Amino acid sequence: MNRLFIRVFGGLLLALMVVGLFSAFIYSSINLVRSEHHRVTISAPIFNWLANQDTDELQSLITSSAISSIGRLSIEHSVNYDLTDVERERLRLQQVIVVNDLHGSRVFKLLANSHDNGDMLVGYFTDLYTDANQVAGYLISVLLNKHLAEVEAVDLIDLHISELEDTFNVSITEIVGEYELSAEVLNVVNRTGYSFYPGNEDFSSVGYYKVASGEIYRVDFPGRYSAVSWPLILTLLLVAMSAVGVAVYVLMVSIDRRLKSLETVATRIARGELDARIGAGRKDAIGRLGDAFNSMAEHIQRLVGVQREMIHAVSHELRTPVARIRFGVQMIEDCTNEASLNKQLTGIDSDIQELDELIDEILTYARLEQGGPILTFQDVDVRGIVEQVVSEQGGVKPEMTIQAEFDEGSDEWKQSDVEYRYIHRAIQNLVGNATRYAKSTVKVHCSFDQDACRVDVEDDGSGIPESDWEKVFTPFARLDDSRTRSSGGYGLGLSIVRRILYWHGGQAFLGRSEMGGAKFSLVWPRRQPND
Repeated sequence: MNRLFIRVFGGLLLALMVVGLFSAFIYSSINLVRSEHHRVTISAPIFNWLANQDTDELQSLITSSAISSIGRLSIEHSVNYDLTDVERERLRLQQVIVVNDLHGSRVFKLLANSHDNGDMLVGYFTDLYTDANQVAGYLISVLLNKHLAEVEAVDLIDLHISELEDTFNVSITEIVGEYELSAEVLNVVNRTGYSFYPGNEDFSSVGYYKVASGEIYRVDFPGRYSAVSWPLILTLLLVAMSAVGVAVYVLMVSIDRRLKSLETVATRIARGELDARIGAGRKDAIGRLGDAFNSMAEHIQRLVGVQREMIHAVSHELRTPVARIRFGVQMIEDCTNEASLNKQLTGIDSDIQELDELIDEILTYARLEQGGPILTFQDVDVRGIVEQVVSEQGGVKPEMTIQAEFDEGSDEWKQSDVEYRYIHRAIQNLVGNATRYAKSTVKVHCSFDQDACRVDVEDDGSGIPESDWEKVFTPFARLDDSRTRSSGGYGLGLSIVRRILYWHGGQAFLGRSEMGGAKFSLVWPRRQPND
């Protein structure tokens, strides 16, 4: 759970960081263009108007005390400045160029009458916004005086004012009553002829200019540059939402594709293709689900295979005792004396007992194979189980030597977490199987330590060929003459032993004994996990 939380949180954090960095890059890039556009917007009206004036008139204006006190304007040649090819091309197209440095802004505009001689108007301002607006206000006041002196008709005056607004990108309003101005501003205007307010982050520059005829005009200049604007914010939000949407879509497509793969495999298995599996993938939640699904599919395939084998084998195993019982019943009809009758009844009873034992074996194996029994692990003395099995088998086969051996120090680790019934049965099956094939001796050797328990059951019989070591653990498997009525067995005992050890987290395997016969070994962990 912690790993999943870290992966999800880390993925979201990484996505947000990427989106944040991308948004910051877009923000700075857009603002770089907006800032340059604003500088051009502020300076272009002035320089466009000045560049179209006669050279002598232009020289008179830029050298006037009113303009020279605000910024430095001069007529220069383009070769005197290190401009880029793009900037020179823009100059050739009659555009205004603004270049910033550490101390202010430099503005370039090619003169309209330069005739390809490269003459241009150059201005230098420490504060481009304030200085350019002051220059614009001065030029507007000059032009207002000129137009008002030339015309008297009100409609013509309004037409000239409208032209000035369009030319300098400002708003010009006549102050009708002096009461519209504060006393302080009015005193400044009456004394100097104008009052200029540079503005701040919230308000744009405003200028009040008094013309020769006595009228006062208010000029509202464009707003200051603001790095934050609603269109920009909305653009960034749109970009961020689109980026997150794309990331989520890619993630969902990947998840959907993998889930569809899981659905396809499930459908194939439902159609009977039990060997269908999901390919190996990433070790995330869906990958673990795929692994669990594959394990489930393998288990189902194995159970179906076991079921088929059991149906085939059980039908075969049941035929023999049933046939003997049927034959015995028929023989009873022909019995002429009591001794013959008792003999047939005894045989039938033996066959019924064999059927009962076979059914018990089948049910035990099925319970161990079908998904696992409910095991109740207890702290049990394994040495006591071994000694009990040896004692029981010694009573059944008194002519056989059955002995138990324990490694030195095993008493300290003889307690183990086991299901008593099943471990007892596993050891009993091995010892009982060994007594059937041993010549005279069966040895049970036990080795217990801190981590594991091991029980080896050996006999001095003829042994089992190495090529058949795995086959003997197969349900209903038969080696040559390994299954006769005299020797007993149904081919399920060793399969049951292996499944018991499997559910104990251990293994059952076969080897060759130094005594000459077979050596069956059981190994399992001494303590079971808490879960």
